[in-house]
Amino acid sequence: MRRLTILTSGLSVALTATLLVAAPAMAKKKLVVAGPPITMSDTFRAALQSADAAVKARDVSTASARIGALVPTNDFESYATASLRYQLAVMRADVQAQRIALTDLFKTSALPATAAPRLRFVAAYLSYQVGNYDDATAQLDYAKTLGYAGVDATMLRADIALRRNKPKDARRFVQEAIAQQRASGQPVPIAWTDRALSMAYQARDWAEVGQLYRDRLGQAGDKEEWRSALTNYLAAGDVEPQLQLDLYRLQAANGAMASERDYQSYAQLAEKAGYYAEAKAIIEAGRKGGKLTPTQATTSKLLTSVTPKATKEIAGLPVLAKKAANASSGKDAASLADSYFALGQYPQAVEHYRIALTKGGVDAGRINARLGVALARSGDLPGAQAALGQATGDWASVAGFWSVWVEQQSRKAA
Repeated sequence: MRRLTILTSGLSVALTATLLVAAPAMAKKKLVVAGPPITMSDTFRAALQSADAAVKARDVSTASARIGALVPTNDFESYATASLRYQLAVMRADVQAQRIALTDLFKTSALPATAAPRLRFVAAYLSYQVGNYDDATAQLDYAKTLGYAGVDATMLRADIALRRNKPKDARRFVQEAIAQQRASGQPVPIAWTDRALSMAYQARDWAEVGQLYRDRLGQAGDKEEWRSALTNYLAAGDVEPQLQLDLYRLQAANGAMASERDYQSYAQLAEKAGYYAEAKAIIEAGRKGGKLTPTQATTSKLLTSVTPKATKEIAGLPVLAKKAANASSGKDAASLADSYFALGQYPQAVEHYRIALTKGGVDAGRINARLGVALARSGDLPGAQAALGQATGDWASVAGFWSVWVEQQSRKAA
């Protein structure tokens, strides 16, 4: 009989972004088991070394025969045998055999206490793979009592809930996992966000839909992503027309106007809000970009209608300015600022939004949102973020989307 330190395998489980589908992988390291001296018979040790050599050579047939011939007679020999059986099962991609081997490992006292929490999670994952969700949950609970509560465990709970057709529970676990990931300072995988988005849509939680899209854009903000996010958000809930208009303005600012419908919807919203010059400009931009044609009936009719109105709109600005200057509340100044905003005259819009806030009597959330955008379009990115951060109510969501855009412009300018 002699003392022995053996080579065993570390276990890890990788998570995919959309679903837990990875298998435990083996990573060799030398493990000294703490406790009483480890002893095994010379005969068993020789047989174990022979089996281990076959495993290392990835000779499945020989390893299977040699492991099957092992006859453990004490606790540590049982632990070593189960370890090799686990490695063999991994090579065979036999999930059921992996799970059984882990059960045998758990029965031994030689299993290092430091390895037990992670191995309980691995056991949970394997039980999940074979459809034993009760045991998977029990193993996760056991792992948690041992101190293992990683984000992978939380995502596994979400997958189990989905398999059990419990979408509310699944959504709660995904939200918890995302919060854990953020708290750790690590980026949230985009596929996790996509999963959470799908669940938020099903729950009709439009506030979370907006937040998740903003989070997603912060990581993947090309113009295609912007169009997808804004289009889906606009279709998600009951978004008030003025809010819709500002989201189309954001889509245009990103160069993400990609279809006839984009330009037509934007122009119609601007026309209904009384911003005739803006409606005219967007139709002309759509034609120039090849997304609208002169024969397109809806926008051709709209262009004919707004063209003379746009001229009158611009000519009426001095009268609006005089009225705003003499008004006791900020409502007329806000209206004038909106007109300048629609015309792309952002410095003038900034001036009058600030006057509106000073005089009061206005929706401060709305004014701050548009003030922030006007500041951004004027080039004052820090000022824009400060103003956007003051937006409240329904306008906070729109301001949040614009805030992501401002952050992207800031990175480009750095």
